Amino acid sequence: MNIRYRVDLDESERQQLLDLTRGGTAGVRKIKRGQILLMADAGKLDAEIAEALPVGTATVYRMKQRFVEEGLEAALQERPRRGGERKLDGQQESLLVAIACSKPPKGRSRWTLNLLCGALVALTDIESVSPQTVRRRLAECDLKPWQKKMWCLPKVDAAFVARMEDILDLYAEPPDAERPVVCFDESPTQLIGETRIPQPAEPGNPARYDYEYKRNGTANLFVYLDRHRCWRHVDVTDSRTNADFAHRMRDLVDVHYPDAELIRVVLDNLSTHTAAALYGTFPAQEARRILRRIEFHYTPKHASWLNMVEIEIGVMNRQCLDRRIPDKTTLIDELVAWQQQRNTERGTVNWLFTVEKARDKMARCYPKIGEAAPPAVEAVSQHRRKKSPKKRRWVQPFKTPGKRY
Repeated sequence: MNIRYRVDLDESERQQLLDLTRGGTAGVRKIKRGQILLMADAGKLDAEIAEALPVGTATVYRMKQRFVEEGLEAALQERPRRGGERKLDGQQESLLVAIACSKPPKGRSRWTLNLLCGALVALTDIESVSPQTVRRRLAECDLKPWQKKMWCLPKVDAAFVARMEDILDLYAEPPDAERPVVCFDESPTQLIGETRIPQPAEPGNPARYDYEYKRNGTANLFVYLDRHRCWRHVDVTDSRTNADFAHRMRDLVDVHYPDAELIRVVLDNLSTHTAAALYGTFPAQEARRILRRIEFHYTPKHASWLNMVEIEIGVMNRQCLDRRIPDKTTLIDELVAWQQQRNTERGTVNWLFTVEKARDKMARCYPKIGEAAPPAVEAVSQHRRKKSPKKRRWVQPFKTPGKRY
């Protein structure tokens, strides 16, 4: 016998369902149950409700039945679904996480789902476990053992802070034509040619190009960026040797800033970025002439983000170099057009990091005055060799096991 269930909502229940369906923050299933009850309360037939929402008539019938027999809250909530028990208990899941965080087996570069299944079966009394079970348990722990991420943590000491604040003070100075601040760096790029002619885009079809390409060597880009005026310049060379760096510094003095009294250059700690590179390339008089008008300001180690030109290189890569460029001539033409457009548009880098912000945000990283030396430094100082005044030879008072002298 098919029993007819009648839905009669009181004012509070009706308002609760209206808030539920209009709010948009609840789950889709819960909102649809509320809509079914509201339409049934309005006198709609089961077939009309099923067609309007749309759901099956059996769903409408069961929802009305649950409301009449169990109440509003029970009708809106999800009932426990059928399914098997969890394959792994808490101890086995902890073991799985420990295995995934350990080194992979010998001969394998990383853990895979199948390797984790085999290791779990070998270490427990489980007869078998599927890769999907392992994947779901790892996903619950937000663990992906097959992924790696490279990171670099700089050592923030007095030398780091000194160089950082020196560069930040340069950026904060007002513009001075006699003492410009120029950020300088280099970036390699590949010359890649097409093996087949690409097809241009058409209405309804995107541009197409062949996956195969021809590698035509590499080129090096020396990038200059003026901190206080909207100017950048790119030089393309075949290499980045000491001589290449020396010629870039001479161009900076004689071509780009012939009237400047002193050019403050911000650059990183690359082995070629030294005054010795100029002495190894030019006669001593010429090298001294150039260096009298240049002042180097080095970024801290592992802190190239302090060099403002890194941001400009990222813009250059996105706007100009994110494609296949076959040869050096084309590369030069494209970069000249890009830098002219950027200079004409007066593109700038909005640098907001200052010394005050650095001291506020990095206060815990700053060295503490009067702080004891690290244990490693103290150990070295205690075991340093001493010279005996009587025997005139080096004497080692004692040796630390495992230490090489």
